[in-house]
Amino acid sequence: MKFLVAGAIAAAMLRPAAMAQQTPAPAAPAAAKFSLDTPIETLLADEKAKAVLDTDIPGLSSHPALDQFKAMSLKAVQPFSNGALTDEMLKKVETDLAAIK
Repeated sequence: MKFLVAGAIAAAMLRPAAMAQQTPAPAAPAAAKFSLDTPIETLLADEKAKAVLDTDIPGLSSHPALDQFKAMSLKAVQPFSNGALTDEMLKKVETDLAAIK
């Protein structure tokens, strides 16, 4: 009977040791704080995001019709911009917003 108990204890002790040696999966990268889907008013409320918009899309934050589209995202506004918001501009904004920490 003592041998059975000793064997069970030894087996139980080996399992956690083997499991402890397994390498954990790497953590997923953190999602970007802002994106092209973020409402413009949210971007303008953040100092760093507003700086990105002021640099990449000059005049957006002072646009006379801002109140009419500030609740929309840049992606949503683009089709109504008559070509003023190009794919290249939005790609630059997207890259610069992703760099905000």
